[in-house]
Amino acid sequence: MSATNASAITSVRAWEALDSRGRPTVACTVHLADGSRGKIVVPSGASTGTYEATELRDGGTRYGGYGVRTAITNVTDVLAPAVIGRDASNQQDIDQRLRDLDGTSNLARLGANAVLAVSLAVWRAVTSPGTFPGCTDTVRLPLPMFNIISGGAHARDAIDLQDLLVVPIGATTVAEAVEWGSRVRRSTEQVAVERGLTAGLVADEGGLGPALARNEEALDLLVEGIRASGLEPGSDVAIAIDVAATQLADDDGYRLRCENRHLDPGEWLALLTDWLTSYPICSIEDPFGDDDWASWTALTAAVGDRVQIVGDDLFVTDRARLERGVAESVANTVLVKPNQVGTVTDAATLVETAHAHGVRTVVSARSGDTEDEWLSDLAITWRAGQLKVGSLTRSERTAKWNRLLELEADPTTHTALRRWQPVE
Repeated sequence: MSATNASAITSVRAWEALDSRGRPTVACTVHLADGSRGKIVVPSGASTGTYEATELRDGGTRYGGYGVRTAITNVTDVLAPAVIGRDASNQQDIDQRLRDLDGTSNLARLGANAVLAVSLAVWRAVTSPGTFPGCTDTVRLPLPMFNIISGGAHARDAIDLQDLLVVPIGATTVAEAVEWGSRVRRSTEQVAVERGLTAGLVADEGGLGPALARNEEALDLLVEGIRASGLEPGSDVAIAIDVAATQLADDDGYRLRCENRHLDPGEWLALLTDWLTSYPICSIEDPFGDDDWASWTALTAAVGDRVQIVGDDLFVTDRARLERGVAESVANTVLVKPNQVGTVTDAATLVETAHAHGVRTVVSARSGDTEDEWLSDLAITWRAGQLKVGSLTRSERTAKWNRLLELEADPTTHTALRRWQPVE
């Protein structure tokens, strides 16, 4: 059997599965002629950018309108017949065929969830777990970012900021990083309890969801939690903020609902700049709406030489939008979410473009995720600097951290943690 025939796709099967929020999503298995198999369950976001590829939902009353039977049918009746018999080792060819079949720029006809399910399952079938094409003898493991406090769309607007995370910038191994993150989460919860806050709510990504009157209270709480854990803020661990400001933006500025106040873009910029100066923050994600390019430029000019400024809704894993950001000196880091763009090839191309321009990469899960661990392998293969998948509770989150821990503990795999590099 030739190499090409051995990697020929022989069958594609899709079905409706559940994500971590209990909503349906697309699961897919691809089988190859040599017996290889790739199984994928695709994730889904809650805080989604305007320019993301389109996730296809059924509407109606079933599952509150979130069913994906139409997307499943599109896999079975349209995508599967078109890829069966093709060489799975040629990911670019497969993904281009999937895009051509959809025929729209944002995969609105067949659904990005249907297309991504096939694309990822093909990738998984060809790439055996534990193999990282193109990696050198040392497998570089991405630095984790751990969600500690959640708000916004992930925690019923407990605070306006969507997520406050810690980055173990002083850790030397994944095992040490995970223990530090777990320690900070426990200490922060204990501090919240001592303050009389209700900290028992576990948000969509496993973080704590205390209801607070002001956003700064969450920053203060996290700093105190870090200190209570015995670690040093800004030295052992630093803070990262995911603002998800598209959810706060209106026609003339940004509305902080938990504080019942409205700020124009200049006032919001000044507030963010003050936070970045007053707290041990190393990274800020989506500080402005996805069309507020002027504010992005201003913040990058002000603090981009010392703070990681991450575009998520701004770039939506889209190469053209990233290239505009590079041309206009907007942000210095891109969040990478395969389901924002719909195929493995498009996401990989975005990563290659980022690295070519000196832009940092953070591979990210979604709030509605699954117990799959493939994202950790992709982050390693793409040489991403950081991995952001949520907190240290909920199995769909810990599955990704456990994958990094497994690789680090494997005596046959020579690994090293990517250490934090200060922004210059």
